[in-house]
Amino acid sequence: MTTAHTAPEHVRDEAPVSPQGWTIGRPRVGDGAQLWRLAQESGELDLNSSYSYLLWCRDFADTSAVARDADGRPFAFVTGYLRPDAPGTLLVWQVAVDAAYRGLGVAGALLDHLSERVADAHRLDAVETTITPDNQASERLFSSYARRHGARVRRTVLFPSAAFPAPGHEAEVLHRIAPLAF
Repeated sequence: MTTAHTAPEHVRDEAPVSPQGWTIGRPRVGDGAQLWRLAQESGELDLNSSYSYLLWCRDFADTSAVARDADGRPFAFVTGYLRPDAPGTLLVWQVAVDAAYRGLGVAGALLDHLSERVADAHRLDAVETTITPDNQASERLFSSYARRHGARVRRTVLFPSAAFPAPGHEAEVLHRIAPLAF
């Protein structure tokens, strides 16, 4: 498997996705700060350190995607990884879209592009993500993804609220979308 830090910078796998000139492709290390800002401004995501977004863009670029505007600036992203104990499963960690681009199908396009790209390089049987019970936007996004791909969604609590060190964190419900056929 080619890792992001060994892939040449000119290899982007970017695909046009709109008449406005948006593209979707792999993140680059230089995108890390903007991904952190998008996560911070989302109002929904658990914000990781800015350093972690830089590492994510370097080490998990093959299993993540960024949407860029016509000027090449990231305005949305999805981060993920192949589970070490289930390499046919893509775990989607975070999805964020700049407020100005919400409601335009960008998140769905990101998920479709990413899963197809990953499936081209690996056997991909399932997509997993966790969603808190109050996050209706993510629930709609992943349910729609499952319908587009003819898959079922199985929901189970992965981490109950008591598993988190600080009080007040909602349970994280695992959504397993399978079987996938590409």
